[in-house]
Amino acid sequence: MATIINYETEVLAQAQNRKATVEFINIVNSLWYDKSIELVLFRNPLVDKRAGEVLHLINYAKEFVSKPITILDALDIAKAIQQLTLPASKLDIGKLAYEYYLHPKRSTDKVAFVKHQLNAVKEIENAAPKDVVLYGFGRIGRLLARELMTKMGKGSQLRLRAIVTRGEINQTVLEKRASLLSVDSVHGDFLGTVVTDVENNALIINGTTVYMIAAKQPEDIDYTQYGINNALIIDNTGVFRDKAALSRHLVPQGASKVLLTAPAKGIPNIVYGVNHLAHHPDKKSIFSAASCTTNAITPVLKVLEENFGIKKGHLETIHAYTNDQNLVDNMHPKYRRGRAAALNMVITETGAGKAVAKALPALAGKLTSNAIRVPVPNGSLAILSLQLKTEVTIETLNAIIKQYALEGDLVEQIKYSLDNELVSSDIIGTTAPAIFDSKATITDKESIVIYVWYDNEYGYSHQVMRLAKYIAKVRRYTYY
Repeated sequence: MATIINYETEVLAQAQNRKATVEFINIVNSLWYDKSIELVLFRNPLVDKRAGEVLHLINYAKEFVSKPITILDALDIAKAIQQLTLPASKLDIGKLAYEYYLHPKRSTDKVAFVKHQLNAVKEIENAAPKDVVLYGFGRIGRLLARELMTKMGKGSQLRLRAIVTRGEINQTVLEKRASLLSVDSVHGDFLGTVVTDVENNALIINGTTVYMIAAKQPEDIDYTQYGINNALIIDNTGVFRDKAALSRHLVPQGASKVLLTAPAKGIPNIVYGVNHLAHHPDKKSIFSAASCTTNAITPVLKVLEENFGIKKGHLETIHAYTNDQNLVDNMHPKYRRGRAAALNMVITETGAGKAVAKALPALAGKLTSNAIRVPVPNGSLAILSLQLKTEVTIETLNAIIKQYALEGDLVEQIKYSLDNELVSSDIIGTTAPAIFDSKATITDKESIVIYVWYDNEYGYSHQVMRLAKYIAKVRRYTYY
């Protein structure tokens, strides 16, 4: 006989949970906008989230660490943080709740516990805000604009000041640019306001002026005329791909650093979290954020190399179609890419296998790679078939990856999926560049096959943002 459930009690409990969630959301937003303290939940953003989204993340946290974490735990810890005097920082509520459950002598005094855990939080020196110019306004450029403006807060980190495009700037162009920023077929509506300012050739995004600058080449611009100084230029056009070409961005007045959102020759190719510390921003002026695929596979390969050693392997990336393919069959300078992107699986090349070695020199010459473009607009999958130096089981391999996703230097880069039903549309909007599919792992002694999903637009854009903050030296203290 089935157990009789008190439905009214469940309804009341559900209402109380949602009420607590709303209170939690108010504290999260208050800390961010008043004190520049950003709360996240196992690296998942919480600012401007709805109650249902927060409760979903709480449930993920509970499964991820196998602890009975609830919204009430998150609320209590947020209240405790609110009572402390802390500098601008980024704090992981999930990690704090997990550590609270691990604490052998935990008490009801969460303020004392949180204060003890956060005693190392300190102000980052020389964290002056950095002006940012987006050179290009395509898929990555618009996502970066959204994130820069959403995460503006009190303007203490990166400040989007201008966007450079080719062609005349007029009312029609401004309206079209504003529309493309406001709505997106993949990522949905921008949760903010975008208004055109025809008189000043600008977009007013969330009440802040961002100039639209027309230029045929980087040398034609004087950024100081727009009140922009010492700016970081983020080139997302893909037109300039080596040191000589990218150096042209440093010619204009008001520019000081350049970051390319693509692989490049003759400059550091950086996967943030893996090799960024090897390239100090005071010693170099031009950087590359490598490719979306390189950012997806390199963190996981680093874990495997450090723990098991890699003899050799092959990478096959199942990649969403991109703007350089044809919508219908037509001429294209590369074989197969001329065939209709939304109708065909298209074999093409990728340099990701070789590119990994730029961040992980130990893997030089050990990886081959290829790519298949498939009829989805976003969301990709890397399949890594590897020969390790050590025999492993599925349980051992998954446990190691999970540990790195929970703590250490790669927590922002690796998300550990527990989902039995994971498909490409599920990973859209994930901030981590690598989503490890734990349910798909295959092992046979030292031979393994692993599956790493990635949002080749959104996840990659967040890696660009992380690297940009490092280059600009505006990274806040983080508690992960």
